Amino acid sequence: MGMDRNTVIGFILIGVLLVGMFYFNSRSNQAYLAEQKRIEDSIAATKPKINVTAARLDSLKADSLRKLNQQGIATAFKTPDSVKEVLTILENEVLKIGFSNKGGQPKTVELKKFKRYDGKPLVLENGGFNKLSYPINVVANQIAYTGDLLFVPGTRTINADKGESISFTLKDSSGREIIHQYSLHPGDYMIDLNISLDGADRLVSQNTLNLNWQTEAPQVEKVISYEKQQAQLGYVKEGDYDYKSMASSNDKKFDKPLDWLSVKQQFFLSAIIAKNKFSGADVAWTVPDDSMHIVAQATANCRISLPAGAVKAQVPLQLYYGPSDYNVLKKYGNQMQNIVPYGEGIFAFVKYINRHFLLPIWDFLRKNVASYGMVILLLTLLIRLITSPILYKSYLSGAKMKALKPELDALREKCGDDKQAFSMEQMKLWKTAGVSPLGGCLPALLQIPIFMSLYYFFQSNISLRNESFLWAKNLASYDSILDFGHVPLLDTLYGSHISLFTLLAVLTSLIISVYSMSSMQDNSNPVMKYMPYIFPVLLLGVFNRLPAALTWYYTVSNTITLILQIVIQKYVINHDKIRLQIEENKKKPVKQSKLQERMQAMQESQKKLQDLKNKNSKR
Repeated sequence: MGMDRNTVIGFILIGVLLVGMFYFNSRSNQAYLAEQKRIEDSIAATKPKINVTAARLDSLKADSLRKLNQQGIATAFKTPDSVKEVLTILENEVLKIGFSNKGGQPKTVELKKFKRYDGKPLVLENGGFNKLSYPINVVANQIAYTGDLLFVPGTRTINADKGESISFTLKDSSGREIIHQYSLHPGDYMIDLNISLDGADRLVSQNTLNLNWQTEAPQVEKVISYEKQQAQLGYVKEGDYDYKSMASSNDKKFDKPLDWLSVKQQFFLSAIIAKNKFSGADVAWTVPDDSMHIVAQATANCRISLPAGAVKAQVPLQLYYGPSDYNVLKKYGNQMQNIVPYGEGIFAFVKYINRHFLLPIWDFLRKNVASYGMVILLLTLLIRLITSPILYKSYLSGAKMKALKPELDALREKCGDDKQAFSMEQMKLWKTAGVSPLGGCLPALLQIPIFMSLYYFFQSNISLRNESFLWAKNLASYDSILDFGHVPLLDTLYGSHISLFTLLAVLTSLIISVYSMSSMQDNSNPVMKYMPYIFPVLLLGVFNRLPAALTWYYTVSNTITLILQIVIQKYVINHDKIRLQIEENKKKPVKQSKLQERMQAMQESQKKLQDLKNKNSKR
């Protein structure tokens, strides 16, 4: 009965990978925010509270309109005096959108099925920074931006699919005409936008429509720093999806065709899609100070190529305002489901586990079980059941090592301080006994994909948002039983609150470590002796900021692991039978693999070299 050294090493490697990933993610985010703050402070010293990209664009617009007014030619697209700015509402079961005739663009977007963390309506767009505009030629060498012009609003109509549509029209005396037509379909977060240009050859230059898309991601979750850490610019370029963290850089240039662009915060996103592709784009973004309650502001100049010399041109676009939900996004068939971060970086492969295994099981359970906490418990039981053979092999390897302990102790005493000689004799003993030195390590390492898939799954699954369980009010965020404010050093190492699920996860990890060490066959190595106790303590600072769903999972998983460990070691593994099997293996001829032969040859070579060095030193 016991855990061998390799098993402990395996679990320590898991811990190091987890802690390392969490640590560097946190450090990179903190470093970026500090640098961003420095840049913003520097800008603020000369131009207080001005977004550089937006200011540059606004300056161009204001300058163009000023020139038009000065020269008395603003009447080229003059709207009748009777037309004022009005807001027209289109809505379906999930969206409520206010369209302004100023610019013929969306001004307010409310997601009807979701609420902010404080229970207020979730408004994803609310005028201000958000714009959809492009320059048009008014007269020779003079431009105006559509976002600054008053369109004539059309009548709201009902479509054949029971959805709603509205058109905005802008005309001039020469017969040029611009129409923005929006269509909202039943139960859909996607909006169709068709821009119709009559006189396109005179309205735009160089057959290119330079569409300016500005979008702002407002704070909708309790912890804005965590939202910023999750913020990403997503896109499909030349048929392949990719993304940029909005917490690590602030611009991206595209000189190849793009299908779409998106700005995602933790659980929601805004996106613009070109059915005929953008020919290129330049995107810049900023991350304002937390006090602004804005996750990110992005400005994209999207280039759309029009047919050369075309008098009439159609520009089919789509706008998405909605949840970062894999099932919702997948139905559009344009790779937008990749926006949901179910696996990234070196762990990108776990997204396939999440999409094709965990998510279907999760959806089935949550449709049949009312409590999300119980859904997590059932999912944990299923995972532990599936991985129990791996756990069994790990403990079986530990039992074999335990049976060999007396012989290993004898070898250690025989070889004394000659560690290389002991290592060679140990390898020979393992071979003759039919014991694999990696028997405990590999099964533990195989659990890393499960650890990481669940880490990404629980922090990216929107169905957990605002779902309560026991004392946790929101399983998609940390559970706090005490908030004690921001204390500089404590806030960096631990946080500004106490998460009870984190305490339980750490406590169960510590119990497992204590039990494992008490039955370990070799605890003479200081690293092996103390590391299992250090790892749970490290988890305290790491897990305290993670979603309650994840820390609840680890609590349940640790409890099950402890129970399985006791049951397998005490009642399943037959230690007498293992000792007999080892004795039988010793009687059989040893068959070595190519790898084992090479390892033995290497050890023997090193041993000869060491012996030669010892003789020379004596001389």
